[in-house]
Amino acid sequence: MGLTRDFFIMLSQNKVLNRGAKRWGLRLGAQSVVAGTNIKEMVESVKVLNAEGISATIDNLGEFVFEKKEALDAKKQILSVIEAIHENQLDAHISLKPTQLGLDIEYQFCLDNLREIVAKAYEYSIFINFDMEDYGHLQPSFDILDELSVDYDNIGTVIQAYFYNAEDNIEKYKNYRLRIVKGAYKEPENLAYQDKNEIDRNFTKMIEYHLLNGKFTSIATHDHHVINHVKNFVREHNIPNDKFEFQMLYGFRKDLQLKLAKEGYNFCTYVPFGNDWYGYFMRRLAERPQNLNLVAKQMFNKKTNTLIGMGAGAFLLGRATKKLKK
Repeated sequence: MGLTRDFFIMLSQNKVLNRGAKRWGLRLGAQSVVAGTNIKEMVESVKVLNAEGISATIDNLGEFVFEKKEALDAKKQILSVIEAIHENQLDAHISLKPTQLGLDIEYQFCLDNLREIVAKAYEYSIFINFDMEDYGHLQPSFDILDELSVDYDNIGTVIQAYFYNAEDNIEKYKNYRLRIVKGAYKEPENLAYQDKNEIDRNFTKMIEYHLLNGKFTSIATHDHHVINHVKNFVREHNIPNDKFEFQMLYGFRKDLQLKLAKEGYNFCTYVPFGNDWYGYFMRRLAERPQNLNLVAKQMFNKKTNTLIGMGAGAFLLGRATKKLKK
């Protein structure tokens, strides 16, 4: 399992394959977990979720942004998403990555871009969540959150349970709306837990802490064992439903998503969209290699998709294997 996870993480970081995936569109099976390539398609996907009693957090996908023009284009797109949420009265908010807005280019440039986005969202009472990335981007992302929090209260972030310092960060940011996740990047053992059981234990610990002490908790998991634990925990501690929500990824465990919403729990689906889907898709496979089963079903739905998917998939795996051998 560890080798499989490392393999998909390696694929997610391959810039050549990322560029190729943009050309292929969503033909490799990613259409099952990505809600379209443009705002119009995304809006229609969110409307379907809203009609089922499910809210959405929308991610305009983007990877490897090292040019100012790319960051400015991403900012423009996210501002358009905010307008679309407002105009269509969607039950939705925004998730974004600081690197997509220029964190790898220049700190102040990124801060200015994010300030413009947060300010526009604030006008419409739309929440902005700062997704956390690998350890090298962790502190600069927290620094930006700290600076923008001076003027705006419609922002929150993510705590990744596999980091040893997760407990310190969840304490520091307990008055924020937080999404608690296990973590999706490959981190060294001096920074993060490597053992699945240790990560699971810390994940549960972080959830419980923020449910008892925090502002609002988004519990991001597809694990029904964790979900059942949370249900029992909130009942035992008289934590009201308006203090937390469950979150899952678009396209995964739809039956369970609907079930939780019908049971009266707040439920939010993480809705990614856009052409730059490749890195996101590979990390979802890294998190849970069993997700390949879902992809396979999508690929073999139609003969045409089968041929395209098999050909493109073989190319991806062939290129990746060559990289591994070097």
